Amino acid sequence: MSGVWPNVQIGWTMDRDQIRNAIEQGNTALGIEFGSTRIKAVLVDGKNKPIAQGSYDWENRFEEGIWTYRLADAQTGLISCFRSLKEDVNKKYDITLHTIGAMGVSAMMHGYMAFDQNQKLLVPFRTWRNTMTAAASQKLTEIFHFPIPQRWSIAHLYQAILNGEKHVDQIRYLTTLDGYIHWKLTGQKVIGIGQASGMFPIDTEQKDYRKDLAERFDQLVADKKYPWKVLDILPEVRSAGVPAGTLTEEGAAFLDPDGDLRAGIPMCPPEGDAGTGMVATNSVEPGTGNVSAGTSIFSMVVLEHPLSGVYPELDLVTTPEGEPVAMVHCNNCTSDLNAWVNMFREAAELFGCEVTADDLYGRLFRKAMESKTDCKGLLSYCYLSGEHITGMEEGRPLFARTPDSELHLSDFMRVQMYASMATLRMGMDILVQKEGICLARMLGHGGFFKTQGVGQKMMSDALNVPVTVMETAGEGGAWGMAILASFRRDNHNLGLAKYLNGHVFQDTRTLTEVPDKEGHLGFEQFMARFREGLYIERAAVKYLKV
Repeated sequence: MSGVWPNVQIGWTMDRDQIRNAIEQGNTALGIEFGSTRIKAVLVDGKNKPIAQGSYDWENRFEEGIWTYRLADAQTGLISCFRSLKEDVNKKYDITLHTIGAMGVSAMMHGYMAFDQNQKLLVPFRTWRNTMTAAASQKLTEIFHFPIPQRWSIAHLYQAILNGEKHVDQIRYLTTLDGYIHWKLTGQKVIGIGQASGMFPIDTEQKDYRKDLAERFDQLVADKKYPWKVLDILPEVRSAGVPAGTLTEEGAAFLDPDGDLRAGIPMCPPEGDAGTGMVATNSVEPGTGNVSAGTSIFSMVVLEHPLSGVYPELDLVTTPEGEPVAMVHCNNCTSDLNAWVNMFREAAELFGCEVTADDLYGRLFRKAMESKTDCKGLLSYCYLSGEHITGMEEGRPLFARTPDSELHLSDFMRVQMYASMATLRMGMDILVQKEGICLARMLGHGGFFKTQGVGQKMMSDALNVPVTVMETAGEGGAWGMAILASFRRDNHNLGLAKYLNGHVFQDTRTLTEVPDKEGHLGFEQFMARFREGLYIERAAVKYLKV
């Protein structure tokens, strides 16, 4: 997708020799994030400006009814991503990367990785995309009086217990993907509080798991006589800025088999992509909010006061410092849209046209702006997988239209973009209509926003709130993780919000799109069609067998 801002040369405030010296002296920080389709590494200088990066593309697998990534793929991807980073450093600055001032690892939020006493993975990694824990989610929400979404680690654990899965008795450690990688690099079984809040409910005053709910869980499964209590198998919680171990000799070899990287690098607590998204958009203070739109889509609203009710559609999680956040998380966003774009690329190639991804997405997104805002007669569901908010246990990507509708490329692209936001809007309605939360603006980041003024304007119309995109929006979660590593190294006793305002975003430019009456009304008309058409999607799940 085309960038919001003109290309900026790496090393915004330093010349090549200064950057080279910073790298050699370890005045840097590294963030590595395992995203849904890409593992990315970003190296920043002492002012948190990106100076080098690496990446590795990967994809989840749907195996035996489970969305998963294999551990071998994670290790291969990590090694390849870091090697790509080293090559970028060498190419730009003619030096070998031997040390880093601080580093941290992030990954997709939620998930289920259960290990035995020999550090063996007991069942394939179950990702956030799985929606097979409805019974556990409902029961735990009822017992805890606290919303437990299907993606959460504790929901997966309890569902495994309900299913009578034999591996549960052997569990000695339960973590998420970033927690696993951090463990391999440091030997420490710890996790950042933001990611921990997607495993088990957090006490935002004590900055730790809620012990009262842990006791309820242990009582719930007491008859099983497992050789563990739930808090015994969860990783230790750490807030942003708190030390979380150092890179060990074994960890350095795991990350860099070439043997160039030295051990001893300070590590910050591993975090989820929701936490790094909040950091990357400077949305960690009460009253701020951001929306991340890519493979999945989620909004994060930092709460100024507790919610009055319990809503299964909402996650109650935290910032990387442990402040309470209401999260609307939807499994599906641009995956189906990407599939359509790839088909259009094939069509272009039939005529001998070669187009870059940036040009193709940019042209198609801008074409969508030519459409009528209501997309009359067109309906789309981007559900590649199940969707908790609408009660879909499985997904079926679906496009339908009435016989009298007009089908033009602009209309088709707009309805695909509308579909990518529709489920998020349903969750946001709870915060706005039932809880009376008013936001002055939302910060947007992710691939959906990279074509200037398109996804941003549609999101503004959809949520009926101004949406701001920073010039740094394209840097993503790996950059947010690098900032957390810098904060661990030199936070100067500041809180995270003050550190971000004073050391990261003080000179950042922004672009803001505001909703207009026609655009908002058009999306409202689409949303009415979307809600009514959910019966069509349910029928597709029932009768269109995988």
